[in-house]
Amino acid sequence: MTQDLTLDEIRDALARGIADNAAFDGWGDAARDMAAEAAGIDTDVARLAFPGGAVDMIDAWFAAIDRQMADALPPPMLAGMKVRARITALVEARLDAVAINRESLRRALAILALPQNVGRAARLGWRSVDLMWRMAGDTATDYNHYTKRTILLGVYGATVTVFLDDDTEGHADTRAFLARRIDGIMRFEKSKAAFVKRYEHRPSLSRFVGRLRYPVV
Repeated sequence: MTQDLTLDEIRDALARGIADNAAFDGWGDAARDMAAEAAGIDTDVARLAFPGGAVDMIDAWFAAIDRQMADALPPPMLAGMKVRARITALVEARLDAVAINRESLRRALAILALPQNVGRAARLGWRSVDLMWRMAGDTATDYNHYTKRTILLGVYGATVTVFLDDDTEGHADTRAFLARRIDGIMRFEKSKAAFVKRYEHRPSLSRFVGRLRYPVV
């Protein structure tokens, strides 16, 4: 019963309904209250579930989209793909999940672009690309962990910009744009790996000096 739901469960339950309404009513009280009424949840309780207002509603929706992306590509399906295909499929799955609410996404991004919301926006974007890389099988914990996610965040942001105005069938222009950008990531990763391999066994001045101070005996 709805009265037994926790605030986290209420946020999850209302996220999609709010997004559906946001295209017409914006990310505000009206969209939230209509979603609550449709779900049989008290509007005052719904208000408590989103103390941060619009940004909290957007956060909940993005989390729901991430879950939908993960559900669309279970581990056994991804296991049969190469890394490039996995990342491409994950980005496309996330775009497919928001396709029905493109205007809501446009409005959400406008809110997140406000100066007071930039930090939160960065955290939300990082959360999504981190999930993509983890689902793609990345286990890096060194600087590669951060470079991969930073690059994908830029690629995803640019792809969304194309996606918002793409009226081609099946969002063909967006998919072509994404393919080119993913190709760029793979070339970068290949070049980076070659560079590291080339220099990892070269003499190091710091190691040499260290051995002078602390000789191995």
